[in-house]
Amino acid sequence: MNKTWPRQGLYAITPDESDTARLLARVAPVLQAGAAWLQYRNKPGDAALRREQAAALQPLCAQYGVPLIINDDWRLAAALKADGAHMGEDDGELAAARTALGPGAILGASCYGNLERAERAVAAGASYVAFGAFFVSPTKPHARAASPQVLRDAARLGVPRVAIGGITPDNGWLLAQAGADLLAVISGVFDAPDPALAVRAYRACFTHD
Repeated sequence: MNKTWPRQGLYAITPDESDTARLLARVAPVLQAGAAWLQYRNKPGDAALRREQAAALQPLCAQYGVPLIINDDWRLAAALKADGAHMGEDDGELAAARTALGPGAILGASCYGNLERAERAVAAGASYVAFGAFFVSPTKPHARAASPQVLRDAARLGVPRVAIGGITPDNGWLLAQAGADLLAVISGVFDAPDPALAVRAYRACFTHD
């Protein structure tokens, strides 16, 4: 992974948004407020819309020095020369994605609550591992549950650990203390009355006493 990217903070994940201009307008204040990474995610969008939106987000992310990571689709990430891709268990082979994206790209893997999966992911070229859900998530209410202990156990893998799933500014510090380097959030930021204020609240999880 490119060592110049921040390795701690808020990992904002975009909401499903069919209007590209509106998506950019929603993302800009989140980046300005200090999100460390941005993942582009649009589950219902078709391939053309996803390509359009990901390409539109690239200069915005570059403006704020935030890496753009494409969810689920490493081929799109490679085609756009995005900063990276994130892959779930049904999104293909990590090793193939690493080869296509090159050694400097960020490549993430969903590991749910499974440390052995995380070990395999790192061996296949993942530059970070994501665990969760740690709390009930409005985005994925039936997601598999993970224990904070897996964050502690994954420290030995030597890559950033991402926590996801129902994380709020009130519970995020517990995961940061357990070893999460990045807190991945969708609704807690983009559905907040003031998304920029929410970003700052999540960032404060890493300085919680």
